Amino acid sequence: MSLKISRKKISKLYQLLLPAIAVIITVSIVKYPDDAFDAAVEGLDVWFNVVLPALLPFFIGSQLLMGLGVVHFMGVLLEPFMRPLFNVPGVGSFVMAMGLASGYPVGAMLTGKLVKRKLCNVREAERLMSFSNTADPLFMVGAVAVGMFKDVRLGSIIAISHYISAILLGIIMRFYAPKAEKTPSVASKNVRESIILKATRELLRARKEDNRPFGQLLGDCIKDSINSMLLILGFIILFSVIIRIITVAGFIGMICPVINIVLNILGLNVSLSPAILSGIFEITLGTKLASSAGAPLIQRVIIASSIIAWSGLSVHFQVISMVSDTDIRIAPYVFARFLHAILAGAITYILMVVPINNNYNSLVMPVFATVPQPNLESWISIFKISTELFLLLFIFILFISVIVHLLKGFEVVGFKVIKK
Repeated sequence: MSLKISRKKISKLYQLLLPAIAVIITVSIVKYPDDAFDAAVEGLDVWFNVVLPALLPFFIGSQLLMGLGVVHFMGVLLEPFMRPLFNVPGVGSFVMAMGLASGYPVGAMLTGKLVKRKLCNVREAERLMSFSNTADPLFMVGAVAVGMFKDVRLGSIIAISHYISAILLGIIMRFYAPKAEKTPSVASKNVRESIILKATRELLRARKEDNRPFGQLLGDCIKDSINSMLLILGFIILFSVIIRIITVAGFIGMICPVINIVLNILGLNVSLSPAILSGIFEITLGTKLASSAGAPLIQRVIIASSIIAWSGLSVHFQVISMVSDTDIRIAPYVFARFLHAILAGAITYILMVVPINNNYNSLVMPVFATVPQPNLESWISIFKISTELFLLLFIFILFISVIVHLLKGFEVVGFKVIKK
């Protein structure tokens, strides 16, 4: 009885809290109109010059591939790789590859699409979304390492720690809701049939069920993608205004002493507190403040890496909007983001300390050295680099899947490994 009463009280407080926050934001905008306008313009500029060209091609392309049945094809091929490692169906490999290549919030958007098409259930979607909705490499290398830290070598540190921690997070989250129902696998049926034949048959079946002409399919993909991009624009502008207002109003200065206590316990410089507080709300501003803080380089990189993994409340609300028409719960995702931030910070520390004399030159990827200053305003350049990464990830995962099939004795094309 007491538990029911407490839940009712929490529900009432929540319903009262939202209108109160809305009123405070509205009054603050009226009180600081110039700052609110400047913040909104900055948010619009970021969306138009960076977010739109980076995400729109992937939004359209990913939905087009789903409509053409490519996701179903990958699901059959990669089930042996995704199920034992992450406890998600094989179609999750498509979400993981697209999420790693294109960044927030493509992983969440595609996960919601899989649930609506009944290609995975809600619990599997919560596991999948926890590690597939990641930052894109161009943001970490170009915007953060080059643009903010002015050191391209740090791009490899941040990117490697981000993706390693994401994979570790996916392995940890595989134990979330272990007794939940699993989506049946097509690969487990007709074991004697070629795996390529089964995957092709599933692709043709999915395309037949969709049954939309290609022109209509392309038009629907563009329309849905534009709507999603406009939704993201709204969140970017809203949180840009909120962060500017709480900064001007002095709320950051009021909360920083509390964060300073935690930083002292962890042995970190207190000058990082404004970056952490801003990073809680928005990823770009948080990493920018971390890069310019008066702390040692290793501490600034650790905090920036953690902020990127956390991604900020702005991205969290984008994720909520992407899965709002499904039964996916946001609480496991927020917990995963917090855990991801801890793992990314810890791995960043290891990568910065392990090389002899802190010489992280040995970890720098050749591709980063060949492009010292990526052109972040060219959507063609962004799309080219992200597409190449997606193809490399897809080929790698496909190779691993074929190896797993061979080891398990599955027939891949027309030959079968006979176990003795």
